[in-house]
Amino acid sequence: MAAKPSTTTTAKATYSPIDPTRKNRPPIFSGSDVDWLRPDSRGFHQCRPAFFRTGAVNSASGSAYAEFGNTKVIVSVFGPRESKKAMMYSNIGRLNCNVSYTTFATPVRGQGSDHKDFSSMLHKALEGAIILETFPKTTVDVFALVLESGGSDLPVVISCASVALADAGIMMYDLVASVSVSCLVKNLLIDPVLEEESYQDGSLMIACMPSRYEVTQLTVTGEWSTPYFNEAMQLCLDASAKLGKIMRSCLKEAASDEQE
Repeated sequence: MAAKPSTTTTAKATYSPIDPTRKNRPPIFSGSDVDWLRPDSRGFHQCRPAFFRTGAVNSASGSAYAEFGNTKVIVSVFGPRESKKAMMYSNIGRLNCNVSYTTFATPVRGQGSDHKDFSSMLHKALEGAIILETFPKTTVDVFALVLESGGSDLPVVISCASVALADAGIMMYDLVASVSVSCLVKNLLIDPVLEEESYQDGSLMIACMPSRYEVTQLTVTGEWSTPYFNEAMQLCLDASAKLGKIMRSCLKEAASDEQE
């Protein structure tokens, strides 16, 4: 089914897990006399404004565009189509994922390339949410292109891909929302930007189905104490639940536009 471009202009929405108006911000460095502020002046537990739009690519079965601050991503979904490995019958469908960067996506021009790790991680995050039994012996292709890398690229790609799959009419148990947290010294920064990721001591990313409260992908780097790990997990889960509502709102608006 071909997706129709949505003409609705959706205002960007924030999805902070806690009150973003909190004024007290702990210093990033212990013993420092000056409070450290995030590059975009957000609170430590405040996410960037999120924007989604479906129908970004007319030739695709489904597509979506996502913008989180300076991170801009477009995802196209093609299929289900007959699998090239049709001779190997399977009762479930196949999912192919590819994540690539434009040559101008990164600060240093020309460094954009295919990210095989991101492709496999996107596959793992989405596979558990898709009802593969609904399209046996066929394949669904998901192509994600990062137009601008502004930090937390993979979580944005995963969330955008989930909206694109829904736009393509692919049967899913639930949408997949993804959020990451960076640890700098003793501070947890949700939805980090590129500069913050370059200084992080560790990172935690969760992709989950908010309505079912199930995690489809968990990635952790660096060393984490149990209290900090638990706090970071809860921050990501709370923010993912609110992000999921924004994603659903985008799909509802697109559906209402088609009916009109």
